[in-house]
Amino acid sequence: MLELFILLLERVGLIILVAYILMNISHFKMVMSEREKLSSQIQLIIIFGLFAVVSNFTGVEIRDNHVVSSQIFRTISDDAAIANTRVLTISVAGLVGGPIVGFTVGIVSGISRYLIGGVDAYTYVISSIIIGLVSGYFGHRARKNDQYPTIVQGMIIGIVMELIQMICIISFASNFDNALDLVSFIILPMTLINSLGTAIFLSIIISTLQQEQHMKAVQTHEVLNLANQTLPYFRLGLNESSATEAAQIIKDLMKVSAVSITNKTDILAHVGAASDHHVPKKKIITDLSKEVIRSGEIKEAHTTEEIGCTHPGCPLEGAIVIPLYVNQEVVGTLKLYFTDSKKLTYVERRLAEGLADIFSSQIELGEIEMQSKLLKDAEIKSLQAQVNPHFFFNAMNTISALIRVDSEKARELLLNLSNFFRSNLQGARQNTITIEKEIQQVEAYLSLEQARFPNRFNIHFDVAEDCVNAQVPPFIIQILVENAIKHAFHNRKTGNNIDVVVRKDIDEIEISVEDNGNGIPKDKRDKIGIIEVNSISGTGSALENLNKRLVGLYNRDAKLKFITGAHGTKFYTHIPYEREELL
Repeated sequence: MLELFILLLERVGLIILVAYILMNISHFKMVMSEREKLSSQIQLIIIFGLFAVVSNFTGVEIRDNHVVSSQIFRTISDDAAIANTRVLTISVAGLVGGPIVGFTVGIVSGISRYLIGGVDAYTYVISSIIIGLVSGYFGHRARKNDQYPTIVQGMIIGIVMELIQMICIISFASNFDNALDLVSFIILPMTLINSLGTAIFLSIIISTLQQEQHMKAVQTHEVLNLANQTLPYFRLGLNESSATEAAQIIKDLMKVSAVSITNKTDILAHVGAASDHHVPKKKIITDLSKEVIRSGEIKEAHTTEEIGCTHPGCPLEGAIVIPLYVNQEVVGTLKLYFTDSKKLTYVERRLAEGLADIFSSQIELGEIEMQSKLLKDAEIKSLQAQVNPHFFFNAMNTISALIRVDSEKARELLLNLSNFFRSNLQGARQNTITIEKEIQQVEAYLSLEQARFPNRFNIHFDVAEDCVNAQVPPFIIQILVENAIKHAFHNRKTGNNIDVVVRKDIDEIEISVEDNGNGIPKDKRDKIGIIEVNSISGTGSALENLNKRLVGLYNRDAKLKFITGAHGTKFYTHIPYEREELL
């Protein structure tokens, strides 16, 4: 029995080694993360099916309760049996992939075992299918919560699956006494080894995926931290002063050797190594930067020659160069340099990709703010510009709250936030945008709020067809919806409804946002939209801002109005029906 124990331990060790190698392949990690998809399940069936076949052909041949052979074989004699790791592979397949994967791998394993032969070979077809279905059931229960069975659960399930096999061997045997002798010889080593192997296999999968999620959470946190700290500087535009401050922050937080920021022709800032010849106000000297400006694509370099610096003895060996965009045109680059090219890893590239859109949006926002100062309606523009950072910081807080709860969702929302700002930059230069675009902005905002508070709010849009292209001030509906979410319901978690209605009335349109909340306190009703109103959840500056813009764009008839009571509040305004942007 000790010999059998050692031989099985060797085979489980081989499976664990292969599992470890697979879990360090990015494609296989993606398959495990998306195991509910049909394509992933097919790949899991193929992978675990191969595991099961190999387990059968590398088993230990047993005859008369003695180990006969531990070599790879194709068939065995009719009076022999096999001790192997087949149950381990089927169990893990079911626990990871669910009933379909477990059942299919069980069939593949059972058939391959039947073809090898031996005493009562058909028994193993039956036991393999049962094990696949039972382990798949437990896997399905865990997968409903997007989880894997714990390591302890995996070990217990492994023991149960092995006991199922032993029961099948005895129940379907042609000779009960011989089957009982076989089970008494193999039950202890096979149960211990296969249950231990199941637990270790699961631990490798779980720990690898948790490490991946942790890395994504760290990346998202770093991007958010960088975005927050560099926002005040990039919004000042690409100039030497703001670029130097931003470069220093990026260098300190990302722990790179040097950071450089350029416009299309000149170096605006260079902080860190090689600052003796990468000097601000001088022309760009690296071929890599020139190529990024020309192509508009992120580029990497892993040698001094690839960087293309002509200065002799330049210590920079690696670089990532990120193009910076304004209005879909490259206006400069952000360069992360390394004196040791080995430190330029996959993590740095992913971070750089995440930062590219954020920094570009910040610069673009800065360009808009500078242009707004030159316009006649400077007061309206400045009021409108305050809405962007108002939404930006609220969104950042929402994403930050998700980082440790669901890092993948946080990354997705971060990209949505970047795309949201980019799509709204054109509208931010204008006094008005279409209702259609405004609704899209509101839906983007709601995606962030719904991510933080799932199913807490029910939002209904009722927009008349002839109002879709009507022009309205940007963020008008978003601010009212946001106000309802933050102030209307207090701590109520269910039954919270918000109705957004847009209707045309001759030469006007009425926009209303109505909630079924608790109403506005009497002591604040006279101040809403007139001055800032301090409360636990805000100051009311957004409503004040909106009211000033409405009056400034149209007249006092367009000012914000509301009806409130114990059963909710309705904010509404009437503005002229315009299909052309106001100038």
